[in-house]
Amino acid sequence: MKQKFDIIESTCVPLPLENVDTDQIIPARFLKATTREESFFGENLFRDWRYNPDGTPKRDFVLNDPRYGGEILVAGRNFGSGSSREHAAWAIAGYGFKVVISSFFADIHKNNELNNFVLPVVVTPEFLAELFATIDADPKAKVRVDVPNQTVTNLATGHSESFELNAYKKYCLMNALDDIDYLLLQKEKIEAYEKK
Repeated sequence: MKQKFDIIESTCVPLPLENVDTDQIIPARFLKATTREESFFGENLFRDWRYNPDGTPKRDFVLNDPRYGGEILVAGRNFGSGSSREHAAWAIAGYGFKVVISSFFADIHKNNELNNFVLPVVVTPEFLAELFATIDADPKAKVRVDVPNQTVTNLATGHSESFELNAYKKYCLMNALDDIDYLLLQKEKIEAYEKK
């Protein structure tokens, strides 16, 4: 969903698992879907971890735990490894997450998130461990992600870190532009160049 990014302050959903691959984020059987409805993919985010074979929710999975919610997913190291399926980013966005925080992302998945208006924030392992401990102690603890200043702050401790963000993608996120929107804004410049 296209949305302008500025400052996001939210509670978090903790997923302290490493090497979460795209097949776990959205199982392969959903790649045959003929829809790109956000709700469809969001409902099937972490499908096999989230639901029993009969479709009933697994009570011990974090997305089914009423204590946790918010627009920020805090995930373990090496999030989004495996295949390059963009559907994984669709599922994360479709569920309602605006930010995923981890200490490392698979490159293709990281770019897929950015292209689908989900901000991947890379933090140090120490900061990530602190976030998990904070959320475990208080599920209502909040994190602030300041996109203009490229900082992430654990509001419970006051600790903050800077994160990297490509200038072009930052501009697109802050102005709710995808790549096509951006190109259309450059239409006059492109036409002038073509006339030369």
